[in-house]
Amino acid sequence: MKRILCLFFLASLAIPGAQAKVYQVASPDGLTKVTVDVKDRITWSVWHGNQEILAPSALSMTVAGKEIGLNPRVRSAKVTSTAGTVVAPFWRQASIDERYNELNLVIEDGWSVIFRVYDNEGVAYRFQSTSVHKDDLVTAELAEFNFAGDRTAYVPYSTGGKANPFHTSFENLYTVAPLSEFRSDKLAFSPILVCFNGGLRVALTESDIEAYPGMFLGRGKGAFSLEGRFAPVPDKVEETPERGQVIVNSYTDHIAVIRKDASKKAPHRFPWRVLAIAEDDTALPVNNLVYLLASPNRIGDVSWIKPGKVAWDWWNWWNITGVDFEAGINTQTYKYYIDFASKNGIEYVVLDEGWSEPLDIMKIKPVVDLRELCSYAASRNVDLVLWAVSYVLDKDLEKACETYSKMGIKGFKVDFMDRDDQTIPEQLYRIAEAAARHHMFVDYHGMYKPAGMNRTWPNVLNFEGIWGLEQMKWSDNDQVSFDVTFPYIRMLSGPVDYTPGAMRNELKNEFKPNYTNPSSQGTRARQVAEYVVFDAPFEMLCDNPTAYMKEQETTDFITSIPTVWDETRILKGEIGKYIVTARRSGERWYIGGLTDWTEREVKLDLKDLIKGKHDAVLYGDGVNARRNATDYRIKSVEVDASEPFPVRMAPGGGFVMVID
Repeated sequence: MKRILCLFFLASLAIPGAQAKVYQVASPDGLTKVTVDVKDRITWSVWHGNQEILAPSALSMTVAGKEIGLNPRVRSAKVTSTAGTVVAPFWRQASIDERYNELNLVIEDGWSVIFRVYDNEGVAYRFQSTSVHKDDLVTAELAEFNFAGDRTAYVPYSTGGKANPFHTSFENLYTVAPLSEFRSDKLAFSPILVCFNGGLRVALTESDIEAYPGMFLGRGKGAFSLEGRFAPVPDKVEETPERGQVIVNSYTDHIAVIRKDASKKAPHRFPWRVLAIAEDDTALPVNNLVYLLASPNRIGDVSWIKPGKVAWDWWNWWNITGVDFEAGINTQTYKYYIDFASKNGIEYVVLDEGWSEPLDIMKIKPVVDLRELCSYAASRNVDLVLWAVSYVLDKDLEKACETYSKMGIKGFKVDFMDRDDQTIPEQLYRIAEAAARHHMFVDYHGMYKPAGMNRTWPNVLNFEGIWGLEQMKWSDNDQVSFDVTFPYIRMLSGPVDYTPGAMRNELKNEFKPNYTNPSSQGTRARQVAEYVVFDAPFEMLCDNPTAYMKEQETTDFITSIPTVWDETRILKGEIGKYIVTARRSGERWYIGGLTDWTEREVKLDLKDLIKGKHDAVLYGDGVNARRNATDYRIKSVEVDASEPFPVRMAPGGGFVMVID
């Protein structure tokens, strides 16, 4: 993959007066503007149209005992313009048009602050340096976000306790409240969504986290202010004997250690601080700013990477029936899953937790004949993926990649990071690089939001960091409403390992969590629609093969839906209420819709997708879905570009329409 850039130096200029107090850079279309004010500190502010988004907010970094950004001396300031196309393998669209202006503010001692302002996407800044040295300590970063007014925000608070709020699975529902009510005793993880007048939306997040901690957010000094908080580098850690997870017992007094000497190589670049801007809700799920800001592809040829669907064992608790062997973690059960995948054109089977010894990924349990399973799967045109705890895999990383890739394993599902201090991004980049060398892909479960890693390492296909369907095993929280909320927030960062496909579906007043025989909230058609609405190049079928074989009509429909797309659009939607997504694969359009617990009719305006009349297939809620969540109907319909097509969704319902 190559990024095609056109540099317009006619738009480049050295801003008059290198010691000027104020610098400005606007998006190429002039709609978004960043103002940088240099006094005793560097502050930046953001306007979009006639609305102030960010009031002056300070930024600085403390490295090797010096605060960069305090009493700065500007040596030069230059604006450049970039326009081009970014090829985006396994993203929500095949390529992205990119247009931005960039202000490079060079301050003393080889430090710069880079500000970018994009058409249609938003704004971001980052620090970079040519003067840091290996083993320099970053002891602090100041990242203020002083929002203009008391705006409603969607906040996912960390589930970590007071003793260590940085230890979290990055899964939570959203607290919806004014910024003035942001809890002072809590930290939140990003993205956080802030709502402005006239439908304007701003998502606060970050991109290109590498060898640096992720940014949590806490309450700032101002009434409507948030401020970055960063986990320090761990000092002492403890490996748990049950799973090989790592618990931090104590921290150092610094947040990062410089790993490379930038004064001898290319500039050392720190993460982007990002404000993704959308003029209405429907522009949020297709905002590409996080992806565009990430470091380019480091693999090169990606033709060996094969996204697809995967039959999964853990969610359904190996609950297959009608067999003459005891189901569970054993060779016979996995052959059953392989047979199911082969029969239904499913590319993968994942062996989740339990196939190996908890603390040693190289020790396969005696009940699992992995070589036999690899041979058996290959004979049926199915590939295998292995679950692993990140720390356990990392201990034997090269050996594991070499051994299992030679055996025929195509990837790892990596779990239980549950932190994003500097050591975790380093570990995940290390795993991605080693896996790529051995032509293996990675599904990062139990981790923070993508933050652009899937652009840099396209073999990383999925990321959790989402309150996914697994929660239905133990939680009775409102999953249905969350499903029509997170696509507008978390999903702008990248794919989600949500794991849809439940065949037991229940109404709101019927649902009860069940760990060993789980079900979903909402209708069957909703579960099918999630394969279209949610970004996921590597997509689970969460239920067990017996259940799918009893529901072959639904199974056939699910397996026919692609996982990689040429184009994605949001046709209709309102955060927390409903969403209608259209995705194109080749010449065929797939339209998926989800609603909250409100019965809803949507009228699909198709004139921008098709011309004239087309045959289509509609998988939707049955007439009696409001009484029985498993009721669905598949029917052939004709759609006409000149006439809106009405589709009804039951409470907690959904639909998929496929247009040829």
